[in-house]
Amino acid sequence: MSQINRSPKTYDVCVIGSGAGGGMAAKILTEGGLNVVMLEAGPQIYPEKDYKMLMWPYDLPHRGVGVGGKAGENFGEFLAPNGAWQIEGEPYVSAPGSDFQWFRSRIVGGRTNHWGRIALRFAPVDFRSKTRDGLGDDWPIAYEDLAPYYDKVESYIGVFGTQENVSSAPNGVFLPPPKPRCHEHLVKAACDKLNVACIPSRLAILTKAHNGRPPCHYCGQCSRGCTTASNFSSSQVLLPPAMATGKLSLITGAMAREIVVGKTGKAEAVSYVDKATKSEKRVYAKAVVVAASACESARLLLNSQSSLFPDGIANSSGTVGKYLTDSVGSDGWGEIPSLAKMPPHNHDGVGGMHVYMPWWKYDRKNDFPRGYHIEVWGGRDLPGAGMFGHMNHEEEGYGANLKKRAREVYGTTVGFSGRGEMIPNPDTFCEIDPYKVDQWGIPVLRFHFKWSEYELRQAKDMQDTFKSIVETMGGTYKTRTPIDGPNVFGIQAGGKIIHEVGTARMGDDPKTSVLNGYCQTHDVKNLFVTDGAPLVTNPDKNPTLTIMALSWRASEYLLQQAKQGSL
Repeated sequence: MSQINRSPKTYDVCVIGSGAGGGMAAKILTEGGLNVVMLEAGPQIYPEKDYKMLMWPYDLPHRGVGVGGKAGENFGEFLAPNGAWQIEGEPYVSAPGSDFQWFRSRIVGGRTNHWGRIALRFAPVDFRSKTRDGLGDDWPIAYEDLAPYYDKVESYIGVFGTQENVSSAPNGVFLPPPKPRCHEHLVKAACDKLNVACIPSRLAILTKAHNGRPPCHYCGQCSRGCTTASNFSSSQVLLPPAMATGKLSLITGAMAREIVVGKTGKAEAVSYVDKATKSEKRVYAKAVVVAASACESARLLLNSQSSLFPDGIANSSGTVGKYLTDSVGSDGWGEIPSLAKMPPHNHDGVGGMHVYMPWWKYDRKNDFPRGYHIEVWGGRDLPGAGMFGHMNHEEEGYGANLKKRAREVYGTTVGFSGRGEMIPNPDTFCEIDPYKVDQWGIPVLRFHFKWSEYELRQAKDMQDTFKSIVETMGGTYKTRTPIDGPNVFGIQAGGKIIHEVGTARMGDDPKTSVLNGYCQTHDVKNLFVTDGAPLVTNPDKNPTLTIMALSWRASEYLLQQAKQGSL
């Protein structure tokens, strides 16, 4: 790649990545009057063609799980494109003794095309965790700084929920929630007996028409993508208004390789590989917003080396790639005999839970720090390949008797997924692998990952709670978890929950952080990072809503700085 094709135009801002953070930045910046170019490593998305919203399992040759069930590893062929744990020609490495799984989405809108739409605000205490228990670090901003932007995001994208006044789950600007399903009523009754908080869930799905988008039609298939845009995705909700301004230029198939620093020490361009031609190109901009996802953004910063930044751009602190965390995850399920007596009925609802359990033990001493929330699943989901796989280990026989048994247990399953906070530790980080490159010649990431005793105790508490709820419902808890090994108490491998954050965290001290409170790098004032990388902590709340709120806030600040000529 000795020849670099240079863009003849200098844009106001170059945004790298089109997901939650990048899409929000593009919307706010273009509506503010700036000319923006967006680089996206994947192709354009066409919902009517690409989404499999109302397709039946028998419409695909292998019922959606692919040849030999291989597609099931990436959540099946019905998943909205294009997410995968492994991308051909784009490897990553886990260091010896580590197991980190990295889910990447190469398409316009990124992982917002198929995320779970769980939209939870961080609580005030989540910004002051070190003050509370001495672990990790406090944020340089407070909940009060971000609350107006939570309001803006919820008001714009549409989030259903209820005002519950739970200190671990702040109130928001909500649409009406859907009614609980049959199995969720039973979960709620059991939780009430156990004094476990159980409230309507909070998802970025419309229960009534909102900002020109129609309400959910309750097909229950949100992960497939929604052709009516009744659930949130950057590709359908953030990018269209940005494009409508006429100030957004979207370049797809553009694999960002390096942020180029000029003589003044500012970012002046982004060098990228045009995947179609395999040529290297360069776009020039007065400011750069990196929003490629937490680990991909860290990779780009670390690979952007120069005489001014030999260890990577904006990395004078040496903390780019450090403080990596993922959500603690452990799952469990049981069979509830009373559900077998329920007559078949229309299982209307969104593609996700209608109730959930926010962290309820914040007012007592536990044997682990911080906390977790519980997501609920089960009931009469659309039957699909593999749904009765567990019966292979529990039932004898085959043919008519096995089918009869499958019909008897269909709809009697209730499951739970705990999602909790990981404390950053020095053994968990990502760095550039010194030997391996991808097919574009770009050095890849090497991951180091380790759960601490804090997270293992939390996973055990999750399993104990799941079992208590199932048994209080009169059911049998079916999950069996190991008491040693890498998945003790059912804890998932690092990265499997797809909530990785913290690789370019914000802070007041440039010696221990990469960004200030506005997601602006300490070292390069016209360089911003607005995905999961800025997060100082990774509480028991899915991070997407916070990523969008931080991006909106940072983009308004960038707009102000640009108008003042301060960048």
